[in-house]
Amino acid sequence: MASSSNWTPKQNKLFENALVKYGENTPDRWNKLARAVGGKTVDEVKEHYEMLVEDVKQIEAGQIPLPNYKKPTRNTPCMDEDQRLKGLKLQ
Repeated sequence: MASSSNWTPKQNKLFENALVKYGENTPDRWNKLARAVGGKTVDEVKEHYEMLVEDVKQIEAGQIPLPNYKKPTRNTPCMDEDQRLKGLKLQ
């Protein structure tokens, strides 16, 4: 599925944080997500979410390898992939 718009790394981060904040039972969720990201329509946010869900499914099925992330230094807080995916709380 091709995206109708480009997403900056900042918008992606805002989107991921908003997904954690506004769970699937949040009233008016899609509007809240779009406002949190800024510069995106509700339809663009929904499409981006559907693409994310599909990506996660492919990763979990072993069809896409996980990226080679840099190991954090001792002073760098990080979230491991399981924590990040749990935060997304995908169906």
